[in-house]
Amino acid sequence: MEDSFPGMWQRWFLNQCVAVGWPTGDGFRLDGGLKRMNWTKARSALNGVAIGDSVIVALRGSTVGRIGVITGLKYDDDNWNPLVPISKQYPFGEMGRRIEVRWDLTAGPTDRSLVIQLPEAYRFNSGQARQTIGQIKSHSVSDFRAVMNDPSNWMGIQSKFKHESALQAYIYTYPHHLEDGLSVHPDLKVREKVFDDRKRADVLLIDRDEIAVVVECKRDAPSVSAVHQLRHYMDKLKEETRKQPRGILVHGGSRKLSDAVRQEANRSPVVQIVRYDLKVDFDLCQ
Repeated sequence: MEDSFPGMWQRWFLNQCVAVGWPTGDGFRLDGGLKRMNWTKARSALNGVAIGDSVIVALRGSTVGRIGVITGLKYDDDNWNPLVPISKQYPFGEMGRRIEVRWDLTAGPTDRSLVIQLPEAYRFNSGQARQTIGQIKSHSVSDFRAVMNDPSNWMGIQSKFKHESALQAYIYTYPHHLEDGLSVHPDLKVREKVFDDRKRADVLLIDRDEIAVVVECKRDAPSVSAVHQLRHYMDKLKEETRKQPRGILVHGGSRKLSDAVRQEANRSPVVQIVRYDLKVDFDLCQ
């Protein structure tokens, strides 16, 4: 629920817990009280967890936080301890039914600002992903641990910051930072060309040898489909200009590429893959 409660995963990490809502003060009780379908399902799932069970934190965009082992159950009606402070909108606070955990810091990156992008074969289906809490039967804890220990799956936490649009604007403004000698493509009609399939490349530049360079920006780790998408734009531009353009895929994922992506990018025409790192500095004004 990062959209509703930004930074919740970081709070869970620091407080050694996971949590759900449904405050007792609003009439939600583990025995009786208000009856709502989602609460009924969540209550049943809560009553099924036990100390020693493993928990994996599902975040948006098919990413996960860490694996935790349950060490304490503090979700009963008398233990409401909200991680979201009391406010006019939330008179009882929110996310106050806690399950205490011990995070497995041997699985995944040590930097808590990084999360793990699940490969397609390990992603939760919509029924699993939308539950407040639910049991995962498709893969074992050791399966997830192996995925989490692969650096090619690590990426930054997704936020409301519009990475891709901001990155496109930055590259258009400072193309030489991407590669020395690059400049904005001088032909506005070509640069803003919408291809016959109604799609348009993110950024169109030109290098010092007068070769067009198609740039595709991805916030997440690069995928084979992203390489295909970029090549599609390259093919469309070649049809327009009758010249073979270059392709650069800029991404915000791990520095380590998966074997499948590396192999696909090396096929002809070659796609160059570059990683960006978002950094913001703050200085106190005098």
